[in-house]
Amino acid sequence: AVCSMGNSTSRLYSVLAKTLSSGAVSQHQDCLEQLDSAQLDPIDPKDLLEECQIVLQKRPPRFQRNFVNLKKNTASNHRPIRVMQWNILAQALGEGKDNFVQCPMEALKWEERKCLILEEILAYKPDILCLQEVDHYFDTFEPLLSRLGYQCTFFPKPWSPCLDVERNNGPDGCAMFFLKERFELISSANIRLTAMKLKTNQVAIAQTLKCHETGRLFCIAVTHLKARTGWERFRSAQGCDLLQNLKNITQGAKIPLIVCGDFNAEPTEEVYRVFSNSSLNLNSAYKLLSPDGQSEPPYTTWKIRPSGECRHTLDYIWYSQHALNVNSALGLLTEEQIGPNRLPSFNYPSDHLSLVCDFSFNQDPDRLL
Repeated sequence: AVCSMGNSTSRLYSVLAKTLSSGAVSQHQDCLEQLDSAQLDPIDPKDLLEECQIVLQKRPPRFQRNFVNLKKNTASNHRPIRVMQWNILAQALGEGKDNFVQCPMEALKWEERKCLILEEILAYKPDILCLQEVDHYFDTFEPLLSRLGYQCTFFPKPWSPCLDVERNNGPDGCAMFFLKERFELISSANIRLTAMKLKTNQVAIAQTLKCHETGRLFCIAVTHLKARTGWERFRSAQGCDLLQNLKNITQGAKIPLIVCGDFNAEPTEEVYRVFSNSSLNLNSAYKLLSPDGQSEPPYTTWKIRPSGECRHTLDYIWYSQHALNVNSALGLLTEEQIGPNRLPSFNYPSDHLSLVCDFSFNQDPDRLL
């Protein structure tokens, strides 16, 4: 039963409650036509958050995380640009393939889990949102986030593992969202990554945006590299291909760059070194949380599968350190918060933690070039 919430939010609730049962892409497109977001009224984020909290009222409250101020004594004359990176866990994989042995199936119900995901996004209010493992783009994220003022882009994997799951919701892929009031889209590229000259099943989106406030251009990219042990060289080749594409798009680092992704690679892997040593002069933002500014967090994903406990650092936000400053970064969940059964859980919707950073433009970007 749907509880009555008054006329002002009843249509909003109907969109929030909408979940497609079919995995056919054509039906996703039909849903887009039915819910043509351009013709729907804008949503007040507070109203949507309230709706999510009503759905989640039987769940424990969301974890509290604090931002760590990293700003050096450099004045900025513009509002920071908040970027959020998150592998949200594809619904079909969470329910059908990933085998989180300590997570009750009840915690993975999409009707509630999508509200946990939305609650996390609404809590941090990113200007740019980069997601992986999105398999509910057409029926959930595009209709809702477009009404919150985001421009939305989705690029599915060519052969998504979600399609192997019965009653799936279509392929998963990468998605990017940016606030239209803050940025203008200059160019957009959907990139199917190659490795050893072969096209692969992994993808990326790269968009060049113009900041309305400063007039500055920058490029934002999202990707999700090949998973699993034994594929290290493959991931490295994918990373090299992505960097080559980004070199062309940024005119060899003339345009500042931010790259968000689940790299499925620990900092000890070759693809991490490839990014660290790239001519694009990239640094990993979350290293700045460490005392020496040189070490990645101890984990960005923590789960228990039949093979045992998996605690890894796989997710990153890379940025052009000559042109951008990291003002602050969202602290990670502690082991105590995560709890003994690890992730996902009734408290947290994904097996990966969200990463959030506030960036500002360097006032003298050519100084270090």
